[in-house]
Amino acid sequence: MDLRIFTEPQQGATYDTLLTVAKATEDLGFDAFFRSDHYLRMGSVDGLPGPTDAWITLAGLARETKRIRLGTLMTAGTFRLPGVLAIQVAQVDQMSGGRVELGLGAGWFEDEHKAYGIPFPKEKLARLEEQLEIVTGLWATELGKTYDFHGTYYDLTDSPALPKPAQAKIPVLVGGHGATRTPRLAAKYADEFNMPFASIEDSERQFGRVRAAAEAAGRGGDDLTYSNALVVCVGRDEKEVARRAAAIGREADELKLNGLAGSPAEVVDKIGRYAEIGASRIYLQILDLDDLDHLELISSQVQSQLS
Repeated sequence: MDLRIFTEPQQGATYDTLLTVAKATEDLGFDAFFRSDHYLRMGSVDGLPGPTDAWITLAGLARETKRIRLGTLMTAGTFRLPGVLAIQVAQVDQMSGGRVELGLGAGWFEDEHKAYGIPFPKEKLARLEEQLEIVTGLWATELGKTYDFHGTYYDLTDSPALPKPAQAKIPVLVGGHGATRTPRLAAKYADEFNMPFASIEDSERQFGRVRAAAEAAGRGGDDLTYSNALVVCVGRDEKEVARRAAAIGREADELKLNGLAGSPAEVVDKIGRYAEIGASRIYLQILDLDDLDHLELISSQVQSQLS
C-alpha cells in the first residue's frame, strides 16, 4: 500500500509551508506529495495569505525535492487550455527528472471561477474528454511529427507537440463518483482511478464499474491502479485524536466514520479494508500543514505497518 500526502493549499498555505511539508514527505518515506488545484478557500477558514497555483508550486518543488512523486488531485480542466497544460506538465516533469503525475478533472467549484473571472462552462465532462485526448495525444506524438485535433471545443492544427516529458509516459489520474461517464473516461485515458472521500462500499462499487469499463474498452481491469483520497487524523490516544480533529474543525467520531482517524492500529485496520476491495494507494488529506508531528506519527506507526 502506497501512502501519499495530499494537501489543500487554498485553505491557507504559503509556498514555504508547502515546501516544508513536501520535504517532510520525502524525508519520512512517503511515496508522493500531491496538492489540490483551487483558487478559493472553502468553509469558514480565512485562506490567508491567499491561493497558490498548483503547477507553479509543483515546478518549485520539482527543483527542491529528489525522490517523491509530484502531482495534482485534480487539476481543474476549466483553468487551463489543454495544449498549454500539456506544455506546463511536460516542463515540470523535465524539471523533476521524471517524477510528475497528472490528475485531471472537469472542475466543479463555481464560486472560484466567479471570483477570478474564469469561464465556467456547462459541458464540463465533454470538454474534459477532449482535454484528456489532447494532452495525452500531444505527449504521445513522435518527435518530428505533428499533432492535429478537431473537436467540438478545441481545435489544434500542425502542433509540433513539444516539449516532451522526461518520462516515456506521464501517469494520468481520473477520478470521481459518476456511475457511467467517469468509468468510461478512466478506462480510455487513465493509468490510475481515484475515488475521493468515499466509503469502502461506495469505493468497491465504483472500482467494479471502472474494471468493467476497462474490459469493455479492451483493457484488463487490473491495468489501472485503484486509489482513495481520505482525510487523516491519527493520535497516540483519544485525547490527541480529538485535539487534531478540533484543529481542522471536525469531530473525531465523524472522522472515524468518514475518513482515517483514531489510533495507528485503527487506521491501519481501516486501510486494510480498503486494500481488500482493490485499493493499492491512499492519498492522505492533511489539513493542518503546521503539524509535522502528525506526519512523523503516520510514518513511524502507520506506514511502517503497511510496508
